[in-house]
Amino acid sequence: MSDARTLSPWRTEIAATYRLAWPLALANLLQMLTYAIDVIFIARLGEAPLAASAITVALFGLVLWALSGLTGAVAPLIAEELGARAPALRPVRRATRMALWLAVLSGAGGMGLCLLLEPVMRLTGQQEEIIGLASTYNLVIIWSLVPMVINNVLRNFVSALGRPVFATAITASGIAVNGLANYAFIFGNLGAPELGLRGAAVATIITGIVTMLAYVLAIRLDPRLHRYHIFGFWWRPDWRRLVQIVRVGTPIALTITAEAGIFGAAAFLMGNIGTSQLAAHTVALQIAALAFQVPFGIGQAATIRVGYFFGARDRDGIMRAGWTAIVMGTAFMTVTAGAMIAIPKPLLAIYIDPWAPENAVLVGFALQYLVIAAAFQLFDGVQAVAAGALRGLQDTRVPMWIAIFSYWVPGLGVALALGFATSLEGTGVWIGLAAGLIVAALLLVSRWRRRDRLALTIRHPANIPQPA
Repeated sequence: MSDARTLSPWRTEIAATYRLAWPLALANLLQMLTYAIDVIFIARLGEAPLAASAITVALFGLVLWALSGLTGAVAPLIAEELGARAPALRPVRRATRMALWLAVLSGAGGMGLCLLLEPVMRLTGQQEEIIGLASTYNLVIIWSLVPMVINNVLRNFVSALGRPVFATAITASGIAVNGLANYAFIFGNLGAPELGLRGAAVATIITGIVTMLAYVLAIRLDPRLHRYHIFGFWWRPDWRRLVQIVRVGTPIALTITAEAGIFGAAAFLMGNIGTSQLAAHTVALQIAALAFQVPFGIGQAATIRVGYFFGARDRDGIMRAGWTAIVMGTAFMTVTAGAMIAIPKPLLAIYIDPWAPENAVLVGFALQYLVIAAAFQLFDGVQAVAAGALRGLQDTRVPMWIAIFSYWVPGLGVALALGFATSLEGTGVWIGLAAGLIVAALLLVSRWRRRDRLALTIRHPANIPQPA
């Protein structure tokens, strides 16, 4: 019979990871609902505005996601400081302050990248009507980028300090603000001007600013968070901290770009195969993305938990935190994979009517893709959580190269070969996506297993490069 004292640390870690992960996972799911509300309101304007917004958000969302990865590197740094010498008021304050600096600077640079939308649309041969609508929408929505990246920093701060439920509550309130602002500014309700598609962008700006103010208020009112005074002496630089965040965060941003890029490329490949296949791909991918938000939240929790033990120089704690999160993520994805096989049509009903005769072709393809999605659900969850655990060790450079290789060599290679050189077509593209995720998961877990041999669990000063 196992000794209770041996099991206790594992039980403690499971409880701690769960308490941290569920609010983060729920916040991720609520964030997806926020974007869904935009689509619901814009769709009432017609197909052209909806298409224009989709093209705009494709670039805007990629930039935002990448910058969130860049500035989100503050989470493992805060966790490390807390593990080393809690409460670590000054180090945590300085790290958060520099992350906020980086949010403003990188957000401004991201706005410049988003301004490339119109040339990109012309280069890819988009219709003039779509170009005009998208450009107008884009010129407004880019002003929400800086507050949204700041929100990401504050979300990481409250989560690392043990208040992840604040992120959940604030994201939920943002849904209400976004819905009300869309209703007002798109259609001219509640005394607001009728701005059409631009009104949706205005709603996004308002939501970003209100969310930012909600974080500031929550931090001010919570005694545990307020004592860090992260907004005090905001003009004082700490260049070493800033460089450390950039060093850890840049590979994360590039990893996100590589992963998002392969799914974007898959959409273009499906478009070349057929309209029904592209529509089915879009719906099936949305279901997979919805399920992914939970292991993604568990991965965020793993970053904080592993980072805490990394700062405390507790190798056993690092081991327990990482493996606990990986098992939890895998267990959840096992359930979702089973659901995709057992009840695929009810899942499709979230987005379309799978029993309508006019959707028969689309549903036929989507059912094929969901079978493959079920197969790679496990690996998608594993790679997300393993990457999160490695980020807790501030190991981001090699995982970046693993992601780039996995998604763009075996992933894209198999997708091209099976999708266009065989009769599998869309199914072949999805097998390629699965191949990329499987390779990434195997390589990342292998690196996590070898963390001690690779000296990843040894704390290094910020000016010493990470071990390869």
